[in-house]
Amino acid sequence: MSRGRRREPFSTSPALHATLTSEDVARKFVDRINAHDVAGLIALMTPNHTFVDSLGEKSIRPAIEKGWSRYFDMVPDYWIRIDRTFSDGDTAVLVGLAGGSYVMEGGAWRPENKWDTPAVWIARIEGKRVAEWRIYSDNEPVRAKMKKSTP
Repeated sequence: MSRGRRREPFSTSPALHATLTSEDVARKFVDRINAHDVAGLIALMTPNHTFVDSLGEKSIRPAIEKGWSRYFDMVPDYWIRIDRTFSDGDTAVLVGLAGGSYVMEGGAWRPENKWDTPAVWIARIEGKRVAEWRIYSDNEPVRAKMKKSTP
């Protein structure tokens, strides 16, 4: 459960999704990330959904479903801001910034643990669902915060 974030309802109406472009679906995925809505993310994933991090490590369902919950616990104010989007058929590219505050398990939120970093996300869309979510970002800002917080 996110701390202090307002959850907006996610609709799975087929009529609503019929006209969505790849960019639209990718932006809806970002909306669900920003709402920390794991159920909404799952609803937007294909059954064979793959998450690829900036080191090239892949996670597939159902592990990625648990991964989002753990990540939102670790970075309870995680956010994505999209500045530009591009698309080509079933692929959308989103360029922007990601950030939040690292909170060590069982620890308290501390303002010095805030971070942000430029990022690029590539979403491959199948049937108005996200089949692959790939991120390219510099994770050193959050790694540095994690190192400082570790006793």
